[in-house]
Amino acid sequence: MKRFICILLVICAVAASVTFAACKKSDPKTSEYEIFASYDNENKTLSGTVDFTYYNSTGNEITDLKFNLYGNAFREGATYAPVSQSYSNNAYYAGVNYGSMTVEEVENCAGWNIGGDDENILTVTLLTPVYPEDTVKIKISYTLKLALVNHRTGVTENTVNLGNFYPVLCAYSREGFVECNYYYCGDPFMSECANYRVTIDLPQAYTAASSGKLESESAAADRKKLTYTLNNARDFALVLSDKFKVLTQNVNGVDINYYYYSDTNPQVSLSAACESAEYFSTTFGAYVYPTLSVVQTGFCYGGMEYPALTMISDSLDSDNGIYTIVHENAHQWWYAMVGSNQLDCAWQDEGLAEYSSLMFFENHPSYAFTRTGIIGSATKSYRAFYSVYNQIFGEADTSMNRNLKDFESEYEYSNIAYNKGLILFDTLRQSIGDEKFGAGLKKYYADNLYKIASCDDLYGCFISGGTDLEGFFNSFTEGKIVI
Repeated sequence: MKRFICILLVICAVAASVTFAACKKSDPKTSEYEIFASYDNENKTLSGTVDFTYYNSTGNEITDLKFNLYGNAFREGATYAPVSQSYSNNAYYAGVNYGSMTVEEVENCAGWNIGGDDENILTVTLLTPVYPEDTVKIKISYTLKLALVNHRTGVTENTVNLGNFYPVLCAYSREGFVECNYYYCGDPFMSECANYRVTIDLPQAYTAASSGKLESESAAADRKKLTYTLNNARDFALVLSDKFKVLTQNVNGVDINYYYYSDTNPQVSLSAACESAEYFSTTFGAYVYPTLSVVQTGFCYGGMEYPALTMISDSLDSDNGIYTIVHENAHQWWYAMVGSNQLDCAWQDEGLAEYSSLMFFENHPSYAFTRTGIIGSATKSYRAFYSVYNQIFGEADTSMNRNLKDFESEYEYSNIAYNKGLILFDTLRQSIGDEKFGAGLKKYYADNLYKIASCDDLYGCFISGGTDLEGFFNSFTEGKIVI
């Protein structure tokens, strides 16, 4: 998820009654997106179609499909602002302006409408119900107007960020499809795995960094079309630029690409990307995608992860750039390959990505970060937050399992999700030892690959090692422990 830029190093649960349908490692059937999108640089718009094949893995009869329209969060008058007041100047480099996602037509359906809490949900009523293990196809035509903003979706000063650039099927729970409001705090996304085939039509001068593997390329006049594929992915992202330079290195059969335009030592950045990907593969489980794109871009926070693509802010200095590359790469394991509920359990992937970064630097002393330094900085920051919030609110809320909307600020969010999350995993490791801790993470990866894991799924991977840890996890997540 996004990593905040702070002076100090910055670093819930899906209810037990909720289980999510997701594509399974052993099940080749899954939903499929075939996306065609054309970028108009003059008007800053993306015109797209999504041929969507829905595979019903829910066990229930489905009459309506719901899609998140994340691009609509950037429209004028949105209920939930995508950028907080404190980050507004960094984000809106040309002054506050707006974008939108407009659905033009939905084909092969009985009807459709735009709703949700913030005009953020497309509901499509199917012609006939789709039953378990069956499929249905629809086609969505839409237009994405891009704001001038250093954010996941928008035109930056040097790039075009296309995260969440298409209607994304909502994840499914026992309560139905889960609608994601676009809160500025945290990463308000939860989606299931699907297969992607994406074609982008863009100006000839642009280079595209992509989640997928390039399958074909064609050119005509001053335009070109690039087609990418990616399977078993939670979502798909692109970054476009006419300024990109690219370095590539193959690591164990995976092409790791570093796209940049203002890095004075790009080889060091590429090395950090390659070394961290190799370390995480060895420590947790194999990286499953054919490519990994690490992309320097305009972004008001430190970085942002998508399957097989990470955005790294061009405003970071060298050390923070390296740290962010490692942190965002860790999210390929704890978000992309093993999903979680980021709306209610932000610490589950953020805390684990932070701790995975600590483990990498602990085992790669040539970099500027040490275990002692990372733990010390997180603890100092957390205690300062605790003291300040006690003074403001009388008693700081240090519970970890809460919805993104329930955080008072990004300062509170970063200390709970990142810092306290990191401290939780370090305390756990010290309690059970390196061997059981490492085995628990390997089991978590193996048991939940391509799924949306609940907190109980995470707990169980360590409890299964023979240690009763339920009270330990509860003391942290319920805010009972004093740090």
